[in-house]
Amino acid sequence: MYNFNYYTPTKVVFGKNTEDKCGELVKEQGCKKVMIHYGSGSVKRTGLLDKVKASLDEAKIDYIELGGAVPNPRLSLVYEGIELAKKEGVDFILAVGGGSAIDSAKAIGYGVANEGDVWDFYDKKRQATGCLPIGVVLTIAATGSEMSNSSVITKEDGWIKRGYRNDYGRPRFAIMNPELTMTLPDYQTACGCTDILMHTMERYFTNGGNMEITDSIAEGLMRTVIENARILINDPKNYDARAEVMWAGSLSHNGLTGCGAVVGGDFASHALEHEIGGLFDVAHGAGLAAIWGSWARYVYKDCLPRFEKFAMNVMRVDPEGTADDVALRGIEAVEDFFRELKMPTSIHELGIDPTDEELKLMAHKCSIGCKGSKGSAKVLHEEDMYKIYKAAL
Repeated sequence: MYNFNYYTPTKVVFGKNTEDKCGELVKEQGCKKVMIHYGSGSVKRTGLLDKVKASLDEAKIDYIELGGAVPNPRLSLVYEGIELAKKEGVDFILAVGGGSAIDSAKAIGYGVANEGDVWDFYDKKRQATGCLPIGVVLTIAATGSEMSNSSVITKEDGWIKRGYRNDYGRPRFAIMNPELTMTLPDYQTACGCTDILMHTMERYFTNGGNMEITDSIAEGLMRTVIENARILINDPKNYDARAEVMWAGSLSHNGLTGCGAVVGGDFASHALEHEIGGLFDVAHGAGLAAIWGSWARYVYKDCLPRFEKFAMNVMRVDPEGTADDVALRGIEAVEDFFRELKMPTSIHELGIDPTDEELKLMAHKCSIGCKGSKGSAKVLHEEDMYKIYKAAL
């Protein structure tokens, strides 16, 4: 096992009607003016935004609003938020929504607390030295951004999608009411379950150290997501299944499932998907499902013991045959699960058909974004990335 640091300072308030505690939780932070940041309007239609504002009113906390966060959140809105927050004297950002609103809120927080262009952080040119405090009212179980140090932003100039990690951006609190996820379309629920699964798989499929306790937590989490995602296909209002998925989403990306393994995990599938999402604006979970099988078949021989263990302990495949046989059956079982969720297992099934030049462009941009290489199961370079894109068509 490797040495590790585990830092998860976010206060979690989980359960029914917990959104009513917004004002109380913000007040604990000693802040005077809040920016409520949300997406395209679902929080208005469901009445959640009104409940949040009523809670802040009751706590006598002043606030302004900034809507408009979209999937693959845009840098232009981040710039707008930074300017608005500075003008209004905002000292706390409350993200109401899913990963897009949370990631955008983090970027705004970095931009207010640091001089210069916030994109520098995502472009890996420098490190943030602070962030406005962030709180979350979660409406989608997916990215785990509510407890992580990560955020992902898309720059429209060149359609470049980049992630940034910094502990200053970890939310102070996360309100999680599983009932708030019951209004999601089936497709978004499936995308979320896929993303949750992937966050743990990225930490699981690594070469090097590992801890049995961490593996057991990771395997249990993945089995739980798969089991409850299947329940939600036919029973989308099932509170217990929603709760299991929501908590799994947070645990999958707060660092717990990577303790003792390679620092940073593999995350090559995420890097590959970022270029698909940046160029074609596809849903993140769907993009991950579309690329994962091709990535897995490309790298599994270099990480064979982990793929074999995953196949037996998570996907419960027949252990007979060679390690290669078992590993490949495990990969096929994951793809079959994606099909159950109506997730794509190829780029074509995303509804796009990139040209060979576009595949090469994505591989080149991915290589640049990764500073030349990415991966732990197998270290990938630009030519490897192109071959995986090609296989995923």
